[in-house]
Amino acid sequence: MTPLIITAAVNGSTKRARNPNVPLAPHEIVADALECMKAGAAIIHTHIEDYHMTGQVAADRYLESYRPIVQARPDAILCPSATIADTVELRWKYLEILAESGVMRMGTLDPGSLNIANSGENGLPGSYREVYCVPFPEIEYLLELHTRGHIGPVLSIYGPDHLHATMAYHRAGRMSPGALPHLYFAGDHNSMDMVKGGFNHFGLLPTRTGLEAYLEIIGDSTLPWSVAIPGGDVTGTGLSRLAIERGGHVRVGIEDYAGDDKPTNRQLVAQVVALAREIGRPIAGPREAAEILGLPRR
Repeated sequence: MTPLIITAAVNGSTKRARNPNVPLAPHEIVADALECMKAGAAIIHTHIEDYHMTGQVAADRYLESYRPIVQARPDAILCPSATIADTVELRWKYLEILAESGVMRMGTLDPGSLNIANSGENGLPGSYREVYCVPFPEIEYLLELHTRGHIGPVLSIYGPDHLHATMAYHRAGRMSPGALPHLYFAGDHNSMDMVKGGFNHFGLLPTRTGLEAYLEIIGDSTLPWSVAIPGGDVTGTGLSRLAIERGGHVRVGIEDYAGDDKPTNRQLVAQVVALAREIGRPIAGPREAAEILGLPRR
């Protein structure tokens, strides 16, 4: 069976009040990323503290942690998050700079749009309500940027419509090399405010039926895929096991995790590694993961 690729989403917008183990400062991200890779993670996904940082400022902030990671582990596969800006060009300029730096092998692409909100009363949307919009022209702009920058896209699949778009570009030969869709499933916490039982605004349910529904859209394609539960527990729900058994890959990390305890990223990675060993599936290191995904080289 194809070795398992584990992605560690190490921080996101998580504050220390939610989990004191979250790495926030660059030196903390470096140490945490190296520990996760030692434990079995092949891809490290990070955020910077301010989504409104753009261009060179955002790139430099990422590079404060990315350069030391690559210095210690030249095989590291690093993936940043998105920024917020008024134009597509300004929003993604940092990604172009990071690609040119040579330290980053994967970028980010959310192929669609959805309504997002925090939690209100009785499971309804709260006071923060937005449309997170990535229309087709921006998707095509990002595909061209990834291809030109020789980086593979990590695609956030918030629901079936995102996956339909992904597969359309893939089947038409327009998907950038090295793509990895993360199939998102609905957690029992709102992924924005982490309120348990709060408004749930994306993702199929983390069940065998939910997974099979996504996989039916993927069909007989050989495109690799991974599962994640932002606002939940991908391993505790049994979804990690289902994905590992079906030949998929797994994303874990403090960014996504919602539960009663306060795990470290290394502990969350180790849980998936132990499960894979129980099932009899080998773990992919970064070099193997790059080969499985077909990540481009400059």
